[in-house]
Amino acid sequence: MSDNTMTTETIEEKFQSYLKQIVPADRHAMELAKKRWDSVAKPIGSLGILEDDIIRIAGIRRSASGITLDKSALAVMCADHGVVSEGVTQTGKEVTRIVAENFTRGETSTSKMCRIAGTDLYPVDMGMDCEVIGVKQPDPHRILDRKIARGSGNIVREPAMSRGDCLQALVSGIELAFTFRDMGYELLAAGEMGIGNTTPAAAMSAVLTGLSPEEATGRGAGLSDAGLEKKKRAVSMAVGRFYETYPQYQGGTKEDYENGALSAVTVLSELGGFDLAGMTGLFLGGAAAGLPVLMDGFLSTVSALLAVLIRREAKDYLFASHISREPAGKAVLEMLGLPAPLHLGMHLGEGSGAVAMIPLLKMGASVYEEMSTFSDISVEQYVDYEKEVRT
Repeated sequence: MSDNTMTTETIEEKFQSYLKQIVPADRHAMELAKKRWDSVAKPIGSLGILEDDIIRIAGIRRSASGITLDKSALAVMCADHGVVSEGVTQTGKEVTRIVAENFTRGETSTSKMCRIAGTDLYPVDMGMDCEVIGVKQPDPHRILDRKIARGSGNIVREPAMSRGDCLQALVSGIELAFTFRDMGYELLAAGEMGIGNTTPAAAMSAVLTGLSPEEATGRGAGLSDAGLEKKKRAVSMAVGRFYETYPQYQGGTKEDYENGALSAVTVLSELGGFDLAGMTGLFLGGAAAGLPVLMDGFLSTVSALLAVLIRREAKDYLFASHISREPAGKAVLEMLGLPAPLHLGMHLGEGSGAVAMIPLLKMGASVYEEMSTFSDISVEQYVDYEKEVRT
């Protein structure tokens, strides 16, 4: 369990101290990485977004050489949600724990994908509605205990979390990123497991993007038409409750969050959940610790957007993987301004899309580091005519 003896003021100070460690990526290293790409013996820009991502990783590393991505970790944030009582899911909340335990046995879809990608998977109990069953130190064969509480509140009728609990979840995610860095990981990926968690994600995306609750709400893991209508009503009621409490957030813009007029932490504590807060913390922690972090689908992109609204410099450290089938997924990515290379129609969750992206990034890094240059093979270098047109 978290240290509940810490006051909200104390955890707020700790949170703010981590945020101050987030600085922009090194633009000079990125310029050098672009020159390196242009010298590689292949058509200029021919690996598309992969080239852009390696350039961004050079900026994060603050060096244009030695770009390796050999050691990667996926953190799957697990938590339960009180809104399940509104009938917004096909299955009961007990499935969250079942799947979390299956991660430790390598018996999930994402577990199989991680084996192929060479990625270590860590299930993290941020707030499952069960007794403490995890351990304190990261172990791929055990659930990692970062439990804040046994599930979040029903957002239709009450806040998901107190501000103090939300801050504790954020700090737990931040500190996990530092732990992974100290373990030698070069690339992080964020995933989640929480029955009912697309409902709070839809509610937050409606508030953050300006979509209506109906537009922002999808079928999640596969609801019937009747189930979808229940879910839309729940999201609409949750957003309505939020606006009644905080009318100033209705019609808020990205700039309102970034200049402090509105608080992304307030949105998260009112409408989110411990898994979403943990992922938001991991994104902020990756930025503070100087590590690139891959987003998965809808749940993690909403969390990433929250991270950027909390600290805009965090965007330099975030990488998209795929476009979710959830209705608000595209709007959230557009608000983030990060292109997603994969268009696979995936809606599995658990970090699966992020894991699918890892081998591609490794391939890009390998070409960047190991490919001969034009001068190496005595071939005249390509001219970047597109650049000439742009200038």
